[in-house]
Amino acid sequence: MDLTQFRPLDDKLLVEYIKSTPALSSLLGNRFDDLTIKEVGDGNLNFVYIVFGPSGSFVVKQAIPYMRCIGESWPMSKERAYFEAMTLKEHGRLCPDHVPEVYHFDVIMSLIAMRYLKPPHIILRKGLIAGIEYPLLAEHMSEYMAKTLFQTSLLYHSTTEHRKAVAEFCGNVELCRLTEQVVFSDPYRISEFNHWTSPYLDQDAEAVREDNLLKLEIAELKSMFCERAQALIHGDLHTSSVMVTSASTQVIDPEFAFYGPMGFDIGAFIGNLILAFFAQDGHADQGNDRQLYKQWILKTIEDTWNLFQKKFISLWNESKNGEAYLEDIYDKPELRHLVQEKYMKDLLHDTLGFGAAKMIRRIVGVAHVEDFESIQDIAKRAYCERRALGFAKELLKKRREFQSISQVVAAIKEAS
Repeated sequence: MDLTQFRPLDDKLLVEYIKSTPALSSLLGNRFDDLTIKEVGDGNLNFVYIVFGPSGSFVVKQAIPYMRCIGESWPMSKERAYFEAMTLKEHGRLCPDHVPEVYHFDVIMSLIAMRYLKPPHIILRKGLIAGIEYPLLAEHMSEYMAKTLFQTSLLYHSTTEHRKAVAEFCGNVELCRLTEQVVFSDPYRISEFNHWTSPYLDQDAEAVREDNLLKLEIAELKSMFCERAQALIHGDLHTSSVMVTSASTQVIDPEFAFYGPMGFDIGAFIGNLILAFFAQDGHADQGNDRQLYKQWILKTIEDTWNLFQKKFISLWNESKNGEAYLEDIYDKPELRHLVQEKYMKDLLHDTLGFGAAKMIRRIVGVAHVEDFESIQDIAKRAYCERRALGFAKELLKKRREFQSISQVVAAIKEAS
């Protein structure tokens, strides 16, 4: 097949592509008679295929030039695949235990081939809906976030290195624009793309659009998202961007990656855990009231932040290269402690703000979460969503009042 121009792949064309690409055909032992190809892309943007052969397997992901969940009426740059591939490679270098290996990237075809995460790996969101506990989740996610965020920041890099890296990712403008629209704009105005559990949440959606204090806070977060090139963030780190088993945690789908505020990644993950918490009552039944599972989610939220903070500061203390705080200026232990204390407090508040913003958009914006959507009883779903939305609004407006993650967890309990 012609590899000099883009074309969307189907099962048949994908086989031709694999045959003509040594990096992929060799993974299958150059045996093609018993290939099985399964399209599994259930996301909003891309086509994803699992390729199984007698001698190996891998995943192929292809970006197409429009929003898959809406259609060609919403065009999208397929060049987003470049930024995803570069981030998978960089984050994989920094944290290889929790990022799948990239086998092949084709810039013309906007195609990435990577390690297939075999069963029992499942999407974390589905595991949370099913009520499955993952004992290493907080340990693994805190390690991934600490390593990737710290080691792509000015706490680790020189200013020259950092500016070059920021420039490399400045081109991912379309997906940044998409985030700006769906997270920071659409939920706060009338938009054709917004939807919610109507008529139950009609007044709640209107209340979001009429809340002046909420709008002031979301404007501040939007400015930070657009202006603060703090670290190479995943950019879409929700619970469907993580695949898990009881012993493994793998972060996937960083196509929204760019140099942005660290709190956007941490907040996306924690905010989605909070959504999962509020959805549990909708998944409870006579055999399982989900109360113990709700406690596990809260413990995971608390452990994730506390472990992240511990690991992040440990990396900071080991590093001598970063130019954010030059050693000959910040040379006294008590000053270093003050700097770290302020940095982490600010980062917690950023995390809570972005987490709340991500929660709000998932209830009254364009793309919702299966945690709520899979609750068949509409009245019960709306009840769960209303409590989550109410908590998110308060968290966004009062995030600076929290001094620790344990206070946040106590507030979640109170709101439930």
